Amino acid sequence: MENHKKNSRRKFLDKGLKLGVASAIGGLGLSHLSEKLNASNNDRNEKKLELMTTDGTLIEVDASEVVEVIHSEHHDTKYNVREGIPYRKFVMVIDLAKCKNALKCVSACNKHHFVTGENAWLKVHKMQESKDTAPYWMPRTCMHCDQPACVTVCPVDATFKRRDGLVLIDNERCIGCRFCMAACPYSIRVFNWSEPKQGEMSEITLNMMDMGHENTSIEYAGVPSRIGTPDKCDFCPHQIHENQLPHCVTACPNGVFYFGDKYEDTVTNGEETLRLTKLLKDKAGYRLLEELGTAPSVYYLPPVNRLVDFEKGMENYNEFESVEKSVEKPVSD
Repeated sequence: MENHKKNSRRKFLDKGLKLGVASAIGGLGLSHLSEKLNASNNDRNEKKLELMTTDGTLIEVDASEVVEVIHSEHHDTKYNVREGIPYRKFVMVIDLAKCKNALKCVSACNKHHFVTGENAWLKVHKMQESKDTAPYWMPRTCMHCDQPACVTVCPVDATFKRRDGLVLIDNERCIGCRFCMAACPYSIRVFNWSEPKQGEMSEITLNMMDMGHENTSIEYAGVPSRIGTPDKCDFCPHQIHENQLPHCVTACPNGVFYFGDKYEDTVTNGEETLRLTKLLKDKAGYRLLEELGTAPSVYYLPPVNRLVDFEKGMENYNEFESVEKSVEKPVSD
């Protein structure tokens, strides 16, 4: 308790000589500094303060030049993008019976993450178990595994798993080795071979650029991807931090995506809120390649008792491409 009080009263010098003096303060110097600062607070006539350097030299500085740094009392609970949100476990449920390939989820994801075409983080595939079964549409995202192979093989800790289950990529740290892409059994990652030239700038991106943010790290979600690094679905951590649903969930007109907290046993698609365990039990929910031991955080509900016509989705279907690419218009004379 006493140490905490001392830390909260630590003072540091500002500008030129003050900065050099501050860097030389040792453990004894901090204790000495605290005592002097307390004395100066009680006696406003104090003109000088004594500071002790690491080699034991006493120096004097003007009391008016000492500035207090105020530390947050809740620094341990401050949001950290690499740590995530404690005591939460985010999961997603995708109801295949509701999907009709409207691609609103893909468009929203692309807009808010500035990606398009084959590099889209969210893709919708035409699936058919056999020639005797009916085809269906299947959205595919990152599985945000509890035992992610991509994290295990990353040599520089660029791919990491948060306490709340999200698996993210720090593009600032990434060296572009693509080990994560080779290790992922779901082949969900994409690689930025060139600077992004397509897509629509989101309001988030524009606001950040206005504020001077040019960092492409995961800490600045919504900024264009960096050349020479991989990308993937991130479950929109910037949305989660603001207690909002991921963009794919809110953009889907058919309520295909449910998002929630496994610990709270609750998921929602924005229209209805359900018990996760009951939903998975009643509709025979499953996870892709669960036998590999990756423990995915994305669950699927089988395409039974479908609510939509599969053929209508063919209007938007482009094989090997999630959304229509923008075409550069020829320059007229």
